[in-house]
Amino acid sequence: MNTMAAIKTYNKVRIESSVAAADPHQLILMLFQGALLAIVNAKNAMLRKDIPTKGAAISQAILIIDDGLKASLNKDVGGELAYNLAALYDYMTNRLLTANLKNDEIALDEVARLLNDLKGAWESIRPDTTSTLPASPIIAQQQALPAVKPQTVNVQSTISTSLQSATVRHAMSAYGGV
Repeated sequence: MNTMAAIKTYNKVRIESSVAAADPHQLILMLFQGALLAIVNAKNAMLRKDIPTKGAAISQAILIIDDGLKASLNKDVGGELAYNLAALYDYMTNRLLTANLKNDEIALDEVARLLNDLKGAWESIRPDTTSTLPASPIIAQQQALPAVKPQTVNVQSTISTSLQSATVRHAMSAYGGV
């Protein structure tokens, strides 16, 4: 059994599930966390003198900052703040490029510190999710409905043998022949 392949598959599914269940505020928080993790991985690779891993981790951090954090800015609504954040993200990207080219741990630490500060500020403006008001009129209607006693239903499996075989083949290939 290929343990590393199984772990990677599990992590991918876990992350995809987290993204699917996250609200927009949580998604941005996940981007901050992903960029910070990539920077930690880059610094560890730098210390081990593992150039390919360092480059991949820094590239991942840059991708998250540019295509995630910066791309999510709404400059029409955010105004000057959004433009300032975009400039800060550009600065971080340039510092990460410098860190990659010159093996500059200080540049990695600087970007991590900036991201941590922004992450902390983002966490502090978390919308109140404990409101007693319903999120929509539909939810209010559902809350007003009387509770229905669940009924037990006996359902026979309708999965065909060929579908089961295809599922098993797919599972085996995804986990490296487990």
